[in-house]
Amino acid sequence: MSYFQAVVLAVIQGLTEFWPVSSSGHLILVPHFAHWPDQGIAFDVAVHVGTLLAVVLYFRDDLQRMTVAWFRSLRTRRVDADARLAWALIIGSIPVGIVGLLFNDFISTNFRSPMVVAVTLSFFGALLWVADRLSHHRHAARDLRWRDLMVIGCAQALALVPGTSRSGITMTAGLMLGLSRTAAARFSFLLSVPAITMAGGYEGLKLISEPGSVDVAALGVGVAVSAVTGYVCIRFFLGIVNRIGFTPFVLYRFVVAGTIVFVFL
Repeated sequence: MSYFQAVVLAVIQGLTEFWPVSSSGHLILVPHFAHWPDQGIAFDVAVHVGTLLAVVLYFRDDLQRMTVAWFRSLRTRRVDADARLAWALIIGSIPVGIVGLLFNDFISTNFRSPMVVAVTLSFFGALLWVADRLSHHRHAARDLRWRDLMVIGCAQALALVPGTSRSGITMTAGLMLGLSRTAAARFSFLLSVPAITMAGGYEGLKLISEPGSVDVAALGVGVAVSAVTGYVCIRFFLGIVNRIGFTPFVLYRFVVAGTIVFVFL
């Protein structure tokens, strides 16, 4: 892999991990369209680690408060707003952990194709548009009930299928439950911390157990570029989503899906 390819893929990961347009789908599509060899699982893990660093850095104060409050809740049995949000992230991450452990290899083997990405981009894009149009946009994440968290968690598990978009499907579920656009986006970004940690840890263990040749320099470039791009993307997205809504991202999903069908059908 050239450094140019590493930078391009890392920028794409940094943007699409947090925008509701599917990072996994784009990491599959770009090599197809550019006639590049598949970058491999090691690089995918590296750029996901980069976006994990981005969200941890951006929400560092929130995560620190939540961590302290969560440990305090274990000791005192009292749950304040920060501890409740920490528990919400844990509960909301259970479904994707279970489904990923049981079906990740099957999904990676059977659904890593451009046509699958086209279908999921368009279908879940339409669902996002409907949710955004029908939502009351009133609630904050602290208003979520435990069953709401399981709905969002189960929705997140669907994102294991490329093209669905982890951020997109969790924002869709949040909007359907009445969250404001900003609240849905913030909760989705925070929910990415355990999700990306679990996915990266799982794939990292596979790499350790099945060692092969790894371009360490390219991986380093991927981590650094995706981290910087991801941080900028989070800041930009949270600044505009309440004003413009999700329609531009839905239209982008339809355009990409249509292009895939035109090229590969």
